[in-house]
Amino acid sequence: MLSLNNIEVIYNDVILVLKGLSLQVEQGSIVALLGANGAGKSTTLKSISGLLRPENGEVTDGTILYEGKPIQNREPSEIVRAGIFQVMEGRRVFEHLTVEENLRAGGYTADDGGAAQRMKLVYDYFPRLAERRQQVAGFLSGGEQQMLAIGRALMAQPRLMMLDEPSLGLAPMLVQNIFQIIKRINEEQGMTILLVEQNANIALSIAHYAYIMENGRVVLEGKPQDLRENADVREFYLGLTEVGNRKSYREVKHYKRRKRWLS
Repeated sequence: MLSLNNIEVIYNDVILVLKGLSLQVEQGSIVALLGANGAGKSTTLKSISGLLRPENGEVTDGTILYEGKPIQNREPSEIVRAGIFQVMEGRRVFEHLTVEENLRAGGYTADDGGAAQRMKLVYDYFPRLAERRQQVAGFLSGGEQQMLAIGRALMAQPRLMMLDEPSLGLAPMLVQNIFQIIKRINEEQGMTILLVEQNANIALSIAHYAYIMENGRVVLEGKPQDLRENADVREFYLGLTEVGNRKSYREVKHYKRRKRWLS
């Protein structure tokens, strides 16, 4: 469905962020893109959704194919209408609009008369939004705003939904709840999902396939169960020692990554 082939992204004509990145997203799957801050995960999503240009970024090499057609450096509006919707990091709801007005804004490009049916679907997945449908979005909690951001994406009826750090700033129980709903959306709607996360545990629990990025490149990939058994992944991303014990904060803070996969 989606294929990135050796893409390079440069900001301000001088800063090389993605360095020959390649990955595949199969239709109907959940693919996780993991990595630390600064690895290039968000830039990868923006290169797909066309949101690089407002930040003076550009795909300068390689191809991004969506259903066999190149989409690199196309206008974001064209990419949304083609069926790709990105839920931005930090939620980015319209704070002065109500919940329902936010949802209607999300469905603006899906001009098929099915807005009421899609809104019912959103409320089925997120009953809390139904209870607050007339509340101004800026007064919602962080978790409710994240639900609204995902619901707004559903209103656009995407075929590929990209989520950028949906767990950011949320309590663990709420994170579990939102990720269970993401999994339900994938299973019940057949929606393809590309998920960027730093919380490797929760991402691997719902993903069908995962990539790990470091310094603008994919350094490791595989099925979640295989990655969980990898000693480097367990130590660097799951916080476990090779015998399965959780590392102490002091060990993690002072530990220098070996990155054996780059040697």
